[in-house]
Amino acid sequence: MWYKLGQFILKFRLSLLIILIAATAVMGYFASQVKLSYDFSRAVPIDNRKYIEYQEFLKRFNGDGNVLAIGFETNEFYTPQVFDAVSKLHQNLKKIISVETVLSIPDAITLVKDSATDKLITHKIFKDSFTDQKDLDSARSVFENLPFYKGILYNASTKSYLMLVTVNKDTINSKSRTRLINNINDAVNKFESESKIKTHISGLPYIRTTIGNKIKDEMNWFLFGSFLLSAITLFIFFRSFSATIMSLLVVGMGVTWSLGTMVLCGYKITLLTALIPPLIVVIGIPNCIYFLNKYHTSFKENNNKEAALINMVGRMGIVTLFCNIAAAIGFAVFAFTQSQLLKEFGVVAGINIMALFLISLIFIPVVLSYLPAPEPKHVRYLDNKFLEKILVTIEKWALSHAKWVYAVTLALTVFAVMGIFKLRSEGFIVDDLPQQDKVYTDLKWFENNFKGVMPLEIIVDTKKNRGALKLEALQDVEALSNYIATKDETAKPLSIIEALKFANQGFYNGDSSSYALPIEIPASLSTALRKKIGDNKSVVARLATSFIDSSQRYIRVSVNMKDIGSVRLPVLLNDLENKAKEIFDTASYKVTFTGSSVTFLEGSTFIIKGLKDSIFWAFVLIAFCMLFLFRSFRILLCSLIPNLIPLIITAGVMGWMGITLKPSTVIVFSVALGIVIDVTIRFLVNYKQELPRFNNAVKPTLVQTIRHTGISIIYTSLVLIAGFVIFCFSGFGGIKALGWLTSLTLVTGTLTNLILLPVLIIGLAKK
Repeated sequence: MWYKLGQFILKFRLSLLIILIAATAVMGYFASQVKLSYDFSRAVPIDNRKYIEYQEFLKRFNGDGNVLAIGFETNEFYTPQVFDAVSKLHQNLKKIISVETVLSIPDAITLVKDSATDKLITHKIFKDSFTDQKDLDSARSVFENLPFYKGILYNASTKSYLMLVTVNKDTINSKSRTRLINNINDAVNKFESESKIKTHISGLPYIRTTIGNKIKDEMNWFLFGSFLLSAITLFIFFRSFSATIMSLLVVGMGVTWSLGTMVLCGYKITLLTALIPPLIVVIGIPNCIYFLNKYHTSFKENNNKEAALINMVGRMGIVTLFCNIAAAIGFAVFAFTQSQLLKEFGVVAGINIMALFLISLIFIPVVLSYLPAPEPKHVRYLDNKFLEKILVTIEKWALSHAKWVYAVTLALTVFAVMGIFKLRSEGFIVDDLPQQDKVYTDLKWFENNFKGVMPLEIIVDTKKNRGALKLEALQDVEALSNYIATKDETAKPLSIIEALKFANQGFYNGDSSSYALPIEIPASLSTALRKKIGDNKSVVARLATSFIDSSQRYIRVSVNMKDIGSVRLPVLLNDLENKAKEIFDTASYKVTFTGSSVTFLEGSTFIIKGLKDSIFWAFVLIAFCMLFLFRSFRILLCSLIPNLIPLIITAGVMGWMGITLKPSTVIVFSVALGIVIDVTIRFLVNYKQELPRFNNAVKPTLVQTIRHTGISIIYTSLVLIAGFVIFCFSGFGGIKALGWLTSLTLVTGTLTNLILLPVLIIGLAKK
């Protein structure tokens, strides 16, 4: 069948080439329309309880994750020069498009009771600029007498100061977010250069945008780098520009099809799907190497180009098909997980790995048929003396030192299993960044001075309209807020409680001892809340209307916290939930913990669980494919062991080196399984094809298989390793680990397939 297919391809080569080019052009048109995804919560299934609670919170309130924090540390803040520079920064930030509000000390207000009406009116504490130090000191005294701002805008013990910039949530979730963040950075840099004060920026919008841009830039470089390294390696092997360019065109078409598939499926580029183009490159190159290797081998034997091409398709067609099926299964199983991010990755990767097979099967023989016959220098690599020595050594170990092979394999496996017990799963919102990266160091500055900037939202459902302003409910919220404030991981909570305390202090003529929850809610504030309106200049009115919904049934408590990771966060949440159950009567209240921090934790958990499950099912499905291909349980056993051991060793190395399981590292196993199984299939198919030539004699067949298939296996492994090594230059720890861990697995897989696999075949053949 495959030989006839080879004849068919050569007979209709022009028509097939035109169809392939036309299809690629169409996919290229769609690929040009691919867009980036800015939605970070899609890792969680839409029917997940945490996801539903988060979406309800977003509908009911203004949302979270749209506040940037700008901070700095100085002993000279209350000097006219520095204070005016901060005031100027405040004004410059307010002028930026999509910046909605800026809360900072120069714009701080106090509440003053009108003696005639007993109403509270707002009064700006600081002037726009100061020339007299006494005036500034006087305003400072008024400001520092207001406990409301302490811990929110300044930390007196560390002389640290904060500006909170609220940005438009639609802008921060669109491609315009880069423009917005750049404009904010420009204003901050200008302030930093003029004031000579080191400034720090953090907050979820800033972190997401900065990391997203870093990933996008890295993926572009990695795609280019994988192309370049593959091209260099291919040229070194084949000494042919035409073979190198042809191989790059194959993977180039594969990349184009993958991007076009994303658009056709209605997907956008995410952190995971951004890995697909570089993966297509490193998965597609082996197809080219094996096809070219078989073509050159056949041509060297019969010196007939057409016969060599037909033999290439006939011998390598089925091998490449099952190799690509195995690789596609390794990724396609993600489509059956509950995480939307993994589903998209699985669908696109699975479809395009099979498309890559189709492209290779048509394009390579057709192009080779138009090119001149190979010259002696093009097939010289088949007589590589150095590789021949390596293969002879491998042959000796496989045929003469079986006990040593088993002993070394067992020792490495036991050592790896011990490391696996040290493996732990943990992720952070600011994950993988080097500790010297500004995003990381700035975040730590905010954690040290203001206990973090990661949003945690608590929603108290009073189960009654207007129940949020009942004194009992407010007292319970205050009790929970006071408990949260004692935690090292969380900052001072912000809620309607703080607004009411601030108003109460103003009512009692600014007496700081009156910063307490009033016994009775002021009528004016109650009206403003009921109508969902208020004096726009009043921070109290803004705060009140932001933290109680229009029905006055739900109370929102916002907490900034440290990025404590997916291990400590559940412990903290469990502690807070237990405390909430102690404080609130569950018959009358329902307390929900949500926000970006909780959603991130849930998303990471689902991705890791989905990846683990997918690896298991991929292994099972690949086993069925191997059984179908070879129709032998012995061969199936022989094929699975050399692929399982490299995964165990990689997991063990991760455990010993303290590399945690997270989305970027768990995916190593799926990538490696899909690629290493290729080596096994190619070795065993070649062994099966050669067996009749040696009257079913196992050892002579293995010698022939090692010497003939070994060269292409080593070349392919080197190209793949070169393709993955590029990831080692990433600025993200997880992507860097993906590079060297996958390379390690490929090296181990190559050795187990060339040394252990023959030993297993001989051992089982004796039984």
